[in-house]
Amino acid sequence: MTERTEERHVSESSTGAAAVEAVTEAATAAGNWRRAGVAGAAIGVIAAGAAAGVAIERLTVGRGMRKKARLALDASGPYGSLRGMPGTAYAEDGTELFYEVDEVEPDGGRAARARGRFGRRAAAPVTVVFSHGYCLSQDSWHFQRAALRGVVRAVYWDQRSHARSGRGVDQLESGVPVSIDDLGRDLKAVIDAAAPEGPLVLVGHSMGGMTTMALADQFPELIRERVVGVALVGTSSGQLGQVNFGLPVAGMNAVRRVLPGVLRALGSQAELVERGRRATADLFAGVIKRYSFSSKDVDPAIARFAERMIESTPIDVVAEFYPAFTEHDKAEALTHFADLPVLVLAGEHDMVTPSGHSEAIAERLPDAELVLVPDAGHMVMLEHPEVVTDRLVELLARAGGVPVADGAAASRG
Repeated sequence: MTERTEERHVSESSTGAAAVEAVTEAATAAGNWRRAGVAGAAIGVIAAGAAAGVAIERLTVGRGMRKKARLALDASGPYGSLRGMPGTAYAEDGTELFYEVDEVEPDGGRAARARGRFGRRAAAPVTVVFSHGYCLSQDSWHFQRAALRGVVRAVYWDQRSHARSGRGVDQLESGVPVSIDDLGRDLKAVIDAAAPEGPLVLVGHSMGGMTTMALADQFPELIRERVVGVALVGTSSGQLGQVNFGLPVAGMNAVRRVLPGVLRALGSQAELVERGRRATADLFAGVIKRYSFSSKDVDPAIARFAERMIESTPIDVVAEFYPAFTEHDKAEALTHFADLPVLVLAGEHDMVTPSGHSEAIAERLPDAELVLVPDAGHMVMLEHPEVVTDRLVELLARAGGVPVADGAAASRG
């Protein structure tokens, strides 16, 4: 049964005064709106994790003012600053996969106070493995990591060709197309290196959820023997080629016909395209915000944090991964989760992996908890972090990872 929650986002820390002043000045200075071409918008949308291209309005202000605002926002928030014990796993093709582990802290300090909110019993020795989405990084779980830090053992990793992981060896050296199945095998390599034994809870957002499904499809015995809970956040089990990203059907059909070729061409001219992305950063920022968030009052520092993650993904990686999504079909793999506690959560206004895809997943897993978050888009874990964290803590409680008593309160500690 779908539960619609009205909880609102409470930022981990307020935006700095300098950032607020700079953003206010930028907004006040805005005077002209103009249309950008379909091709330019398409690049920005893809970089935001949406395969589409349309004309988009651009708010134009002075370059110096825009730079001042971005620098102030970058300095104002600690988002993405949490670090754990680093490690490296190796994929089947030799790709280096970077991960970090947050261990359970000894009694005392913040972790002890947080565990007190779970109850007096110690948490079970569960490892929670977080897989991030397309054009993002492990830092996209910042708020959940801050809440669970030291309370449960957690592994955060960067998918191949993203953030601090290496470029895919097969893709770089042999031109082999990347697939969601490759990502499932990568996740298995990370688990083998960072959590070789003990129960697991798997958490995946967007592409990370698809990665989790691919793991189940290829390694059902791992799911059967070790996995005690699964969270699928803003993701899809297939039919992504039918998503229109909030665009008119006719326009979207035209984009689908030309986009694969356009992306291949852009990927082959990566250096030139990257210069163009930097030159049109404000256009991309607007597209990223539109396709990442739904709330009108999202913290500007959080929006900038998402923008930084996305814009750091090289265009050739953006192009390289795109075809994998249209080929993704893991609906049957969901059966491997049928007997487990499962959380299926999405933003109601997600235009990248629409909430209907989460509802389709829940239909195949009738015992799963389905949560559709109002006023939330694709980056729901940043936009409404307390909702996502509360639900994850409840999932951990159901999976035996933390005591049931008063567990959700830890996400606000």
